[in-house]
Amino acid sequence: MIKIEQLHKKFGKNQVLKGIDLDISQQGVFAVLGPNGSGKTTLIKTLLGMVIPDRGNLSVDGKSIKNNWKYRNQIDYLPQIANFPENLTVQELIAMIKDLRNRPVEDERLITLFKLEPFLNKKLSNLSGGTKQKVNLVLTLMFDSPIIILDEPTTGLDPIALLHLKAIIKAEKDKGKIILITSHIMSFVEEMADEIVFLLEGKIYFKGHIEALKLQTKASNFEQAIANLLTQDHV
Repeated sequence: MIKIEQLHKKFGKNQVLKGIDLDISQQGVFAVLGPNGSGKTTLIKTLLGMVIPDRGNLSVDGKSIKNNWKYRNQIDYLPQIANFPENLTVQELIAMIKDLRNRPVEDERLITLFKLEPFLNKKLSNLSGGTKQKVNLVLTLMFDSPIIILDEPTTGLDPIALLHLKAIIKAEKDKGKIILITSHIMSFVEEMADEIVFLLEGKIYFKGHIEALKLQTKASNFEQAIANLLTQDHV
């Protein structure tokens, strides 16, 4: 459903993406990993239409995204940092996003699941970071789109909320969806991801299952495999 061919992007003299090729056609959870500056954020923002590539092709569901904004209706996106209008209440923000997207939603179940009822009439400026992240998750997951992108979804979550998030991700995958996640929490990635997409210096250096990565890097565990991948000679 997502096909990327020879994607290039430069900011000034900094070549951020250097010919990315990526084809994700089956359901599953795909972890997009890499050190800071590897191109992860630029790749995701390009997929979302927030960054225009210098060259290359990107298609969703067989259709090029170029001059085609409607494809975004197929994507639910959780930003790493949710910059909410602080003068709004939680309830007002949810209502605003529902009106903007004008699609069927399942917000009440998520509000109950993340125990947000006591905060619905509170202004966003008065919420803790963890509660804001729960609101962020509701805004993302209350729609039913075939592609979900979660950028550092575990940030600030308490253990119970994290368990709920994991259950939701598994349930959404079982519906046949494609879920892209970025995370610095390797235990979360190892538990949730079906495949790893590892970026380094604007290129994809590995795409596949965790066991294959361990085998390739001669590592006994996932964290060591990632460390070995970072220290390999990529010339």
